[in-house]
Amino acid sequence: MKPILKLYRGYANEQELIVMGHVFKPTKKKEYDFLSKNLKNARSVIGLFRIKTQANADVYLVHNDINIHTKTLADGYFKFCIPLEQCSDYGWIDYEVSIIYKNETIVTKESYIRPRIGNLGIISDIDDTFLVSYTLNPFKKLYHLLFRNVNSRKVFEDVVPHFQALSSSGRAHVGELNAFFYVSSSEWNLYRFLVLFTEIHKLPKAVLLLKDIKTSLFNFLWSGRGGHNHKFEKIKHILEFYPSLKYVLIGDDSQHDPFLYEAISKIFPMTVTAVYIRQTGKYKKDKVAKVLKNLETLDVSVCYFKNSAQAISHSKKTGLIS
Repeated sequence: MKPILKLYRGYANEQELIVMGHVFKPTKKKEYDFLSKNLKNARSVIGLFRIKTQANADVYLVHNDINIHTKTLADGYFKFCIPLEQCSDYGWIDYEVSIIYKNETIVTKESYIRPRIGNLGIISDIDDTFLVSYTLNPFKKLYHLLFRNVNSRKVFEDVVPHFQALSSSGRAHVGELNAFFYVSSSEWNLYRFLVLFTEIHKLPKAVLLLKDIKTSLFNFLWSGRGGHNHKFEKIKHILEFYPSLKYVLIGDDSQHDPFLYEAISKIFPMTVTAVYIRQTGKYKKDKVAKVLKNLETLDVSVCYFKNSAQAISHSKKTGLIS
């Protein structure tokens, strides 16, 4: 048995590169099979929340032919924030990280995004924004997480063409895309599931920023819940990291997205250009409508929509997409 090294998609600006991941203790358990069904799927999902992390493990990043060394934090998480020098590449760029176990080097590869200055940045929530999750019904949400595999989970109609259009908006060269971020209250435990889901449905490739990993069955029951300071801080960090991008914020009205986005828009009055909020219930919420009306007084274009076709129409009317 060997330790497991998991990497996540990173991101870079003109001066700094940030990449991250986890180191897990050796285990006999098989990797979560996303195609399993019913009880087998449930066992696999629960297994994701019983995984044991490795604290203070040595981790090495190879960058510009330099081997950079750090150690994992108490929860097995590591993050490299390093100066970026002599880099002329843009788009998705490969990187590799390694650990050493019993004189054997274990290497894992991933990629990071380095967007060109001056284009759009899109930040989207996940649950009930593009992934149908039933957040308003905790029992239904838990049932779908446990007993519906990745192929059985659904994406909202027309959300894919909307996201794809935003991803390529304003890009002169084919294949060049805007920076996309998925920021969620889901934990790092679900990272591979979320990446695979976005790939299956051809959603834009994005950096995922999730909540601290959970390592017990009790914590699993509270998955995706709790405070939303994590989302606020992550979004604030992105806007500070890429100050020259104009941002589109996409969320839903099932939890706190409208209020988070209002606070962000107040702090970055020249940066947020549009806010999209999906209506998850039968009726629009008065509190949400009030927040969005206030955002319009800050010259933020807003759209409170039930179907993504309405969001597409709004984006075309405002010139966000063609």
